[in-house]
Amino acid sequence: MKKTLLTLVCIISFSAIFAQTEVKGTVKDNSGDGIPGASIIIKGTTSGGTSDIDGNFSFTTAAVGEQTLQVSYIGFTTFEKKINLNGITVKVGVVLQEGGAELDEIVLTASATFRSQKETPMSISSMKQKEITKLSANSQADIIRSIPGITAEGGGGETATNVFVRGLPSGGQYVFNPLQYDGMPLMSTFGLNSSAHDVYARPDIGFKGIEFVRGGSAVLYGAGSVAGIINYTSKTGDTNAENIVNVEWADKGRLKTDFYSGGKLGGEDSNTYYAFTGFVRKDDGPIVTGMPTKGVQFRANIKKKFEKGSFTIHGQFINDKAQFFMPLPLDGDRNRIAGNDGEPVSQLLSGELAHTSFLTAGGAYESPIEDGVYTAGGYLMGDFNYNFSDDLKFKSKIKYANYQHNFALYIGGNGNNGNPISLNDYVADIAPGNLGYSAQYQGNSTAINGSDLVIDNLHIDRLRPMTDYSGEASLTKTIENNKGSHNITAGVYLARTEAEDVNYQYRVLSEFNNNPRLVNLSYINAAGSNVIYSDGGLYNRIGMTSNNFLSQEKTAFYITDEMVFDKWRFDAGIRIESTSGTFSKGGIIESKVYEDPSLTAELANVNYADGSFTRANVSATDWALSLAGLYNLNDDVNLYANFSRGFFFPQIRGFAPIATGVTGSKYDSEKIVQFEAGAKLGTEKLSGSLAAYYVSLKDRIKITQGYVGSSLVDLTRSEQNTSTFGIEANWSYKLTNNFDFRGSATYQRHEITKNSDEDLVNGGITETNVGNKLARQPNFLTSLGLHYDNNKVDGLFSLNYTGNKFAADNNNVELKAISLFRLGAGYTFNLNENEDSDENLRIGFSVFNLFDDSGITEGDPRNVNQAGDAEFFNGRPILPRRVFITATFNF
Repeated sequence: MKKTLLTLVCIISFSAIFAQTEVKGTVKDNSGDGIPGASIIIKGTTSGGTSDIDGNFSFTTAAVGEQTLQVSYIGFTTFEKKINLNGITVKVGVVLQEGGAELDEIVLTASATFRSQKETPMSISSMKQKEITKLSANSQADIIRSIPGITAEGGGGETATNVFVRGLPSGGQYVFNPLQYDGMPLMSTFGLNSSAHDVYARPDIGFKGIEFVRGGSAVLYGAGSVAGIINYTSKTGDTNAENIVNVEWADKGRLKTDFYSGGKLGGEDSNTYYAFTGFVRKDDGPIVTGMPTKGVQFRANIKKKFEKGSFTIHGQFINDKAQFFMPLPLDGDRNRIAGNDGEPVSQLLSGELAHTSFLTAGGAYESPIEDGVYTAGGYLMGDFNYNFSDDLKFKSKIKYANYQHNFALYIGGNGNNGNPISLNDYVADIAPGNLGYSAQYQGNSTAINGSDLVIDNLHIDRLRPMTDYSGEASLTKTIENNKGSHNITAGVYLARTEAEDVNYQYRVLSEFNNNPRLVNLSYINAAGSNVIYSDGGLYNRIGMTSNNFLSQEKTAFYITDEMVFDKWRFDAGIRIESTSGTFSKGGIIESKVYEDPSLTAELANVNYADGSFTRANVSATDWALSLAGLYNLNDDVNLYANFSRGFFFPQIRGFAPIATGVTGSKYDSEKIVQFEAGAKLGTEKLSGSLAAYYVSLKDRIKITQGYVGSSLVDLTRSEQNTSTFGIEANWSYKLTNNFDFRGSATYQRHEITKNSDEDLVNGGITETNVGNKLARQPNFLTSLGLHYDNNKVDGLFSLNYTGNKFAADNNNVELKAISLFRLGAGYTFNLNENEDSDENLRIGFSVFNLFDDSGITEGDPRNVNQAGDAEFFNGRPILPRRVFITATFNF
């Protein structure tokens, strides 16, 4: 009997010693977003772990009986809960309450580990999805213009935002700061077909938020960057189902419905989760043209979690058409000019151009002008994470994207009579000594008065399909000792992008009005012959003006070390990258010119491809280096500095072949050096940073376009060096618990230190613009905002200010400062008496551009030699005031 009892005691004791209990759960903030990098421990033991990117955690412990689970993360109140450990899996849902500063938010981009902004030796800005939804953002510009150091020109509409990062020149297209979704760029090769990255995807409500990382290690990971990375992180489903429907109305015919649904697939024990999001929209504005913006986007992901990692498949489908607004003639004071109906003219895009078609020697061509910026297609991406052990982790992503993409440019006012002129004067100019004319509006027999204003316009159809293949894989090893820890990451990035750049052009005669009618014109020349000048509004069917096919490959290797010591953090890394590309330039047969004016336009040939190609290959290799350090001065203040030597491979379209296998210039990288030093402050009341920075760019290749005869062509190819010094501050101050004052301010002094212009039309090289300021970059910009939110009532009043800037590198024309004010408010109704319920309805409104309806966001980048004091000025006004009403249903 004693032996039996002794045996039972030994068995029970042995089981108690070696019993393992699994503890799992999710850590979220009070808005329902997962918190990555939170520390989870059993108090009094060494058992614990950290939460993953979705806030999920899982670990096993040998502790038994009642224990205390402790969850903590910087900026949040520590959470504690009693749990019973008896060998049965324990599931815990943790919600941390905010108790810190804005800088305590977690950073997911440009790092191998989860860190708060305060702990990172880089400039980082972020915005949560809840804030983005309240903005009723029309475009990427509406979202990112409040980010410190960014100038975002959104006057063109919803797509193709021109983004200028502090200290660097740019022609748009996100060339120095790629736009990423979930850590992979929407297009791996910058500017291959000169389309901006945001034409391939639209913002929706299925994101956790957006981060913008400037400088530092941003040059190392993924696609690499010389200035920074703009990264959206998607929501993935978790154990708690979440559903959101957001309906948005706005003046000028806007109706948009966004939705999100996420949760678990399968039963309670399933480890598979889904998220599905997207929108359907239709919009006649913000400037009515008779050609609506309309389309859909759907994105989804399915995530499978397993014991040591996860695998997620992301997908996107888009079929969207967005109208694009170009610069137009303004008066000498840069104000809008009254049209024939007495109303100020805001845009010259005509709905009557829909379905325009004409014959070419290569067959009938039908213009896609009605589609505006048209994108159809999508991507598939696999994201695999595996933890071999707590100190050895593997990550990889692979992505395939394919898009059909057209870009319609309707350029108002650029021909021989590109400014509004009376019909009588127009005919006198094109047909001196004519014996009379007849002019009617297209589609009816109504005659146009000789005193009414008409204008020349150019339309360009840019056909730009794109296919992109990319992948990244990395291995991170953590090494800990009594002095600190190292997180060493080695990775590889591979990409290939293929794109077309095929252009068609034609010229149009129209009245000078909003949504103008087309004008059909014929006259009797001095010899007595009848000449049909414009038919269907078209007076010059130019045809094909470029027929280019381009491809580019990239291979990069990088190794980084993130070091954490007592009061110090260091980042160091190097990247080696090689690229190669092919430019296939198709031959074009130019229009046949007829001396006999009695021949009608229909009989004239237009440009078309002759079937031949000239091809040349380019290649280059370069390296990037990043060094950064952060010192924890005290609990509230961190000092930091970072240095990076980066590079940018210029757009291949600037290296056209002049013979098979030969380009006009040597292909080489552009070199970028960035340095920044400053301090970060994080207290319960005030958080922010103050830093000084320096940016230099060498050997930049810039293509300037303009008009020769009837066509838009590449005029000059410039090699530039630039240099910039600046200072930047951003802050968030809690006036009360629910009332914040947020802002940022950037002041910079920039100049062109070298500029060699090669004349691509007439030949020759000249030195110009040295010592001038960078085009389209202000010296000062700021963003200020008052934000109130008590989870019931919310409101915002914000200002985005962009200082004076020059329209072109020649500094001939200075544009006045722009102030964009936004006002918004909302009220949230709880729809369930249960306090823990997520069911609610928010009714809100937002007003974009509250006060200023006439500022100019840019000049005419295709007419860089215009004078500042001329009778007419070509420029792009900012988008007009617009009122939004939203209803957001969470259930």
